[in-house]
Amino acid sequence: MKQFVRSLVVFFILTLLLQPAGGVRAQEGSSDYFSQTGHNVSGEFLRFYRNNPNAEQVYGYPITEAFTDARSGRLIQYFTRVRFEFHPENPEGTRVRLSPLGEYLYQPGGPLDIFTPLGCRSFSNGKAVCYDFLEFYENNGGEAVFGYPISGFEFLNDRIVQHFQNARFEWHPGNAAGSKVVLADLGRAYFSFIGEDPGLMSPRPAGDIIDVLSIQARAFSWKAVTQPTDIQTIYVIVQDQTLSPVKDAITVVTIYFPNGSPRSVSLPTNEYGVVLIPFELVDQPPGSLVVVYVQVYYQGKTSSAVTSFRIWK
Repeated sequence: MKQFVRSLVVFFILTLLLQPAGGVRAQEGSSDYFSQTGHNVSGEFLRFYRNNPNAEQVYGYPITEAFTDARSGRLIQYFTRVRFEFHPENPEGTRVRLSPLGEYLYQPGGPLDIFTPLGCRSFSNGKAVCYDFLEFYENNGGEAVFGYPISGFEFLNDRIVQHFQNARFEWHPGNAAGSKVVLADLGRAYFSFIGEDPGLMSPRPAGDIIDVLSIQARAFSWKAVTQPTDIQTIYVIVQDQTLSPVKDAITVVTIYFPNGSPRSVSLPTNEYGVVLIPFELVDQPPGSLVVVYVQVYYQGKTSSAVTSFRIWK
Protein backbone atom coordinates (compact mmCIF):
# COMPACT_ATOMS: atom_id res chain seq x y z
CA MET A 1 0.00 0.00 0.00
CA LYS A 2 2.77 2.44 0.91
CA GLN A 3 4.56 1.76 -2.36
CA PHE A 4 1.33 2.35 -4.29
CA VAL A 5 0.80 5.74 -2.63
CA ARG A 6 4.39 6.79 -3.36
CA SER A 7 4.07 5.72 -6.99
CA LEU A 8 0.82 7.64 -7.33
CA VAL A 9 2.37 10.84 -5.95
CA VAL A 10 5.39 10.52 -8.25
CA PHE A 11 3.12 9.90 -11.27
CA PHE A 12 0.99 12.94 -10.49
CA ILE A 13 3.98 15.23 -9.98
CA LEU A 14 5.67 14.06 -13.18
CA THR A 15 2.43 14.62 -15.09
CA LEU A 16 2.37 18.23 -13.89
CA LEU A 17 6.04 18.82 -14.56
CA LEU A 18 5.87 17.53 -18.11
CA GLN A 19 3.19 20.01 -19.13
CA PRO A 20 4.52 22.75 -21.43
CA ALA A 21 5.39 25.85 -19.48
CA GLY A 22 4.60 28.39 -22.19
CA GLY A 23 6.11 31.87 -21.88
CA VAL A 24 7.67 33.54 -18.87
CA ARG A 25 5.08 34.33 -16.22
CA ALA A 26 4.45 37.85 -15.02
CA GLN A 27 4.34 38.58 -11.31
CA GLU A 28 0.75 39.75 -11.58
CA GLY A 29 -1.80 40.94 -14.12
CA SER A 30 0.21 43.74 -15.75
CA SER A 31 3.64 44.19 -17.23
CA ASP A 32 5.64 46.94 -18.94
CA TYR A 33 8.38 46.22 -21.46
CA PHE A 34 11.33 48.64 -21.46
CA SER A 35 12.83 48.70 -24.95
CA GLN A 36 15.77 50.78 -23.63
CA THR A 37 17.19 47.67 -21.96
CA GLY A 38 14.99 44.85 -23.23
CA HIS A 39 13.45 43.84 -19.91
CA ASN A 40 10.01 43.64 -18.30
CA VAL A 41 8.73 44.96 -14.98
CA SER A 42 5.58 43.34 -13.61
CA GLY A 43 3.17 43.09 -10.71
CA GLU A 44 4.03 44.81 -7.43
CA PHE A 45 7.46 45.74 -8.77
CA LEU A 46 5.72 47.64 -11.58
CA ARG A 47 3.31 49.33 -9.18
CA PHE A 48 6.22 50.41 -6.98
CA TYR A 49 8.07 51.73 -10.04
CA ARG A 50 5.05 53.65 -11.34
CA ASN A 51 4.35 55.19 -7.94
CA ASN A 52 7.48 57.30 -8.25
CA PRO A 53 6.81 60.12 -10.78
CA ASN A 54 10.56 60.36 -11.44
CA ALA A 55 11.17 56.61 -11.64
CA GLU A 56 13.42 56.72 -14.71
CA GLN A 57 15.64 59.33 -13.09
CA VAL A 58 15.69 57.75 -9.63
CA TYR A 59 15.60 54.01 -10.39
CA GLY A 60 16.73 53.90 -14.01
CA TYR A 61 15.62 51.10 -16.33
CA PRO A 62 15.39 47.37 -15.54
CA ILE A 63 18.61 45.55 -16.41
CA THR A 64 17.35 42.06 -15.50
CA GLU A 65 14.04 40.27 -15.20
CA ALA A 66 12.79 39.52 -11.70
CA PHE A 67 14.48 36.39 -10.32
CA THR A 68 15.09 34.58 -7.04
CA ASP A 69 18.20 35.69 -5.19
CA ALA A 70 20.23 32.59 -4.33
CA ARG A 71 21.60 34.27 -1.19
CA SER A 72 18.36 35.44 0.44
CA GLY A 73 15.71 33.36 -1.33
CA ARG A 74 13.81 36.56 -2.10
CA LEU A 75 12.48 37.72 -5.44
CA ILE A 76 14.64 40.62 -6.66
CA GLN A 77 15.10 42.72 -9.79
CA TYR A 78 18.02 44.93 -10.77
CA PHE A 79 17.62 48.40 -12.23
CA THR A 80 20.30 50.79 -13.40
CA ARG A 81 20.54 52.56 -10.04
CA VAL A 82 18.73 50.33 -7.55
CA ARG A 83 17.63 46.80 -6.72
CA PHE A 84 14.04 45.90 -5.79
CA GLU A 85 13.33 43.22 -3.16
CA PHE A 86 10.00 41.49 -2.57
CA HIS A 87 8.97 40.85 1.07
CA PRO A 88 5.73 38.83 1.00
CA GLU A 89 5.53 38.77 4.80
CA ASN A 90 4.85 42.53 4.87
CA PRO A 91 1.38 44.13 4.57
CA GLU A 92 0.17 44.96 1.07
CA GLY A 93 1.69 48.20 -0.17
CA THR A 94 4.94 47.69 1.75
CA ARG A 95 6.18 44.47 0.19
CA VAL A 96 8.67 46.07 -2.20
CA ARG A 97 11.83 47.50 -0.69
CA LEU A 98 15.00 48.99 -2.11
CA SER A 99 18.19 47.14 -1.26
CA PRO A 100 20.62 49.35 0.70
CA LEU A 101 23.17 49.36 -2.14
CA GLY A 102 24.69 52.60 -0.87
CA GLU A 103 25.66 50.82 2.36
CA TYR A 104 26.80 47.66 0.58
CA LEU A 105 29.17 49.56 -1.73
CA TYR A 106 30.28 52.42 0.52
CA GLN A 107 33.99 52.97 0.97
CA PRO A 108 34.93 56.22 2.72
CA GLY A 109 36.54 58.80 0.47
CA GLY A 110 38.22 62.12 1.07
CA PRO A 111 35.90 64.25 3.28
CA LEU A 112 35.06 67.83 2.32
CA ASP A 113 34.38 70.24 5.17
CA ILE A 114 31.86 72.53 3.48
CA PHE A 115 28.96 72.19 5.91
CA THR A 116 27.15 75.34 7.06
CA PRO A 117 23.97 75.59 9.16
CA LEU A 118 22.23 77.41 6.31
CA GLY A 119 20.74 75.33 3.52
CA CYS A 120 21.28 72.03 5.34
CA ARG A 121 19.14 69.44 7.09
CA SER A 122 20.64 67.40 9.91
CA PHE A 123 19.69 63.80 10.65
CA SER A 124 19.62 61.77 13.86
CA ASN A 125 22.84 59.93 12.89
CA GLY A 126 24.77 63.21 12.89
CA LYS A 127 24.97 63.53 9.08
CA ALA A 128 23.53 66.40 7.06
CA VAL A 129 22.31 66.94 3.50
CA CYS A 130 22.84 70.38 2.02
CA TYR A 131 22.22 72.72 -0.91
CA ASP A 132 21.30 71.14 -4.26
CA PHE A 133 21.72 67.63 -2.81
CA LEU A 134 19.06 68.47 -0.22
CA GLU A 135 16.69 69.84 -2.85
CA PHE A 136 17.10 66.72 -4.97
CA TYR A 137 16.68 64.49 -1.90
CA GLU A 138 13.43 66.11 -0.79
CA ASN A 139 11.95 66.40 -4.30
CA ASN A 140 12.47 62.73 -5.16
CA GLY A 141 11.20 60.76 -2.20
CA GLY A 142 13.55 61.59 0.67
CA GLU A 143 14.12 58.92 3.30
CA ALA A 144 11.55 56.51 1.81
CA VAL A 145 13.60 56.26 -1.39
CA PHE A 146 17.19 57.11 -0.50
CA GLY A 147 17.34 56.27 3.21
CA TYR A 148 19.52 58.31 5.55
CA PRO A 149 22.83 59.91 4.59
CA ILE A 150 25.79 57.76 5.67
CA SER A 151 28.47 60.31 4.83
CA GLY A 152 28.96 64.02 4.41
CA PHE A 153 30.30 65.55 1.23
CA GLU A 154 33.21 63.50 -0.12
CA PHE A 155 35.50 63.60 -3.12
CA LEU A 156 35.37 60.50 -5.33
CA ASN A 157 36.62 60.04 -8.90
CA ASP A 158 37.16 63.78 -9.24
CA ARG A 159 33.60 64.55 -8.21
CA ILE A 160 31.83 65.81 -5.10
CA VAL A 161 29.57 62.99 -3.89
CA GLN A 162 27.44 62.03 -0.91
CA HIS A 163 26.53 58.50 0.11
CA PHE A 164 23.09 57.38 1.31
CA GLN A 165 21.78 54.01 2.45
CA ASN A 166 20.21 53.31 -0.95
CA ALA A 167 22.03 55.67 -3.31
CA ARG A 168 25.01 57.86 -4.08
CA PHE A 169 24.54 61.47 -5.17
CA GLU A 170 27.10 62.96 -7.57
CA TRP A 171 27.63 66.60 -8.49
CA HIS A 172 28.03 67.25 -12.24
CA PRO A 173 28.67 71.00 -12.55
CA GLY A 174 28.79 70.86 -16.36
CA ASN A 175 25.16 69.74 -16.63
CA ALA A 176 22.29 72.14 -17.25
CA ALA A 177 20.63 73.85 -14.31
CA GLY A 178 18.28 71.47 -12.53
CA SER A 179 20.17 68.36 -13.61
CA LYS A 180 23.53 68.83 -11.89
CA VAL A 181 22.71 66.18 -9.25
CA VAL A 182 23.03 62.70 -10.76
CA LEU A 183 22.50 59.33 -9.11
CA ALA A 184 25.28 56.77 -9.50
CA ASP A 185 24.47 53.51 -11.29
CA LEU A 186 24.63 51.44 -8.12
CA GLY A 187 22.38 48.71 -9.53
CA ARG A 188 24.88 47.93 -12.27
CA ALA A 189 27.79 48.37 -9.89
CA TYR A 190 26.42 45.95 -7.28
CA PHE A 191 25.39 43.41 -9.93
CA SER A 192 29.04 43.23 -11.02
CA PHE A 193 30.47 43.56 -7.52
CA ILE A 194 28.81 40.40 -6.20
CA GLY A 195 29.33 38.44 -9.41
CA GLU A 196 25.77 37.94 -10.62
CA ASP A 197 25.37 35.90 -13.80
CA PRO A 198 25.89 38.29 -16.77
CA GLY A 199 23.36 36.26 -18.73
CA LEU A 200 20.64 37.74 -16.53
CA MET A 201 21.16 41.03 -18.36
CA SER A 202 20.43 39.52 -21.77
CA PRO A 203 17.43 41.32 -23.34
CA ARG A 204 14.09 39.57 -23.65
CA PRO A 205 11.76 39.83 -26.65
CA ALA A 206 8.85 42.23 -26.21
CA GLY A 207 5.68 40.48 -25.05
CA ASP A 208 7.59 37.49 -23.67
CA ILE A 209 5.47 37.48 -20.53
CA ILE A 210 2.08 35.84 -19.98
CA ASP A 211 0.02 37.45 -17.24
CA VAL A 212 -0.70 35.34 -14.18
CA LEU A 213 -4.31 36.04 -13.25
CA SER A 214 -4.54 33.50 -10.43
CA ILE A 215 -2.45 30.84 -8.73
CA GLN A 216 -3.33 27.47 -7.24
CA ALA A 217 -1.22 25.57 -4.72
CA ARG A 218 -1.34 21.81 -4.14
CA ALA A 219 0.48 19.96 -1.36
CA PHE A 220 1.31 16.26 -1.02
CA SER A 221 3.06 14.10 1.55
CA TRP A 222 5.64 11.65 0.20
CA LYS A 223 4.57 9.05 2.76
CA ALA A 224 0.96 8.66 3.85
CA VAL A 225 2.17 6.84 6.98
CA THR A 226 5.55 7.20 8.71
CA GLN A 227 7.44 5.71 11.61
CA PRO A 228 7.67 7.72 14.86
CA THR A 229 11.27 8.54 13.88
CA ASP A 230 11.51 8.89 10.12
CA ILE A 231 12.24 11.15 7.14
CA GLN A 232 9.31 12.78 5.37
CA THR A 233 9.06 15.12 2.35
CA ILE A 234 6.32 17.60 1.50
CA TYR A 235 5.79 18.48 -2.16
CA VAL A 236 4.16 21.78 -3.13
CA ILE A 237 3.12 22.53 -6.71
CA VAL A 238 2.05 26.03 -7.81
CA GLN A 239 0.27 26.62 -11.13
CA ASP A 240 -1.41 29.56 -12.84
CA GLN A 241 -4.84 29.76 -14.46
CA THR A 242 -3.55 27.83 -17.50
CA LEU A 243 -2.12 25.05 -15.27
CA SER A 244 1.38 26.16 -16.23
CA PRO A 245 4.05 26.18 -13.48
CA VAL A 246 4.71 29.40 -11.60
CA LYS A 247 8.38 30.04 -10.91
CA ASP A 248 9.60 32.10 -7.93
CA ALA A 249 6.38 31.86 -5.92
CA ILE A 250 7.27 32.22 -2.24
CA THR A 251 6.02 29.15 -0.39
CA VAL A 252 5.65 29.04 3.40
CA VAL A 253 5.20 25.49 4.74
CA THR A 254 4.23 25.10 8.41
CA ILE A 255 4.35 21.61 9.94
CA TYR A 256 2.33 21.02 13.12
CA PHE A 257 3.89 18.17 15.10
CA PRO A 258 1.86 16.39 17.80
CA ASN A 259 5.06 16.16 19.82
CA GLY A 260 6.87 19.48 19.58
CA SER A 261 6.47 23.04 18.31
CA PRO A 262 5.34 23.92 14.77
CA ARG A 263 8.12 24.36 12.23
CA SER A 264 7.95 26.80 9.27
CA VAL A 265 10.10 26.77 6.14
CA SER A 266 9.98 29.33 3.32
CA LEU A 267 11.35 28.59 -0.17
CA PRO A 268 10.65 29.80 -3.74
CA THR A 269 9.26 27.45 -6.36
CA ASN A 270 11.64 26.25 -9.06
CA GLU A 271 11.14 26.52 -12.83
CA TYR A 272 8.62 23.67 -12.64
CA GLY A 273 6.58 25.45 -9.97
CA VAL A 274 7.67 22.89 -7.36
CA VAL A 275 9.09 23.08 -3.83
CA LEU A 276 10.36 20.01 -1.94
CA ILE A 277 10.58 20.26 1.86
CA PRO A 278 12.38 17.28 3.46
CA PHE A 279 12.38 17.08 7.26
CA GLU A 280 13.02 14.68 10.12
CA LEU A 281 10.50 13.22 12.54
CA VAL A 282 11.78 12.31 16.00
CA ASP A 283 9.83 10.25 18.57
CA GLN A 284 6.37 11.31 17.43
CA PRO A 285 3.46 9.53 19.18
CA PRO A 286 2.07 6.56 17.19
CA GLY A 287 -1.46 7.04 15.88
CA SER A 288 -1.18 10.84 15.80
CA LEU A 289 -1.80 13.06 12.78
CA VAL A 290 0.74 15.57 11.45
CA VAL A 291 -0.95 18.46 9.62
CA VAL A 292 0.92 20.63 7.10
CA TYR A 293 -0.37 24.06 6.09
CA VAL A 294 0.96 25.76 2.95
CA GLN A 295 0.66 29.45 2.08
CA VAL A 296 1.90 30.72 -1.30
CA TYR A 297 2.58 34.35 -2.27
CA TYR A 298 3.13 35.52 -5.82
CA GLN A 299 3.23 39.31 -6.14
CA GLY A 300 -0.22 40.05 -4.77
CA LYS A 301 -1.71 36.63 -5.50
CA THR A 302 -2.10 34.11 -2.70
CA SER A 303 -3.16 30.49 -2.43
CA SER A 304 -3.20 27.90 0.33
CA ALA A 305 -3.25 24.15 0.67
CA VAL A 306 -3.32 21.53 3.41
CA THR A 307 -1.96 18.00 3.58
CA SER A 308 -1.38 15.50 6.38
CA PHE A 309 0.05 12.12 7.23
CA ARG A 310 -0.27 9.61 10.05
CA ILE A 311 2.37 8.43 12.52
CA TRP A 312 2.41 4.67 12.98
CA LYS A 313 4.67 1.92 14.27
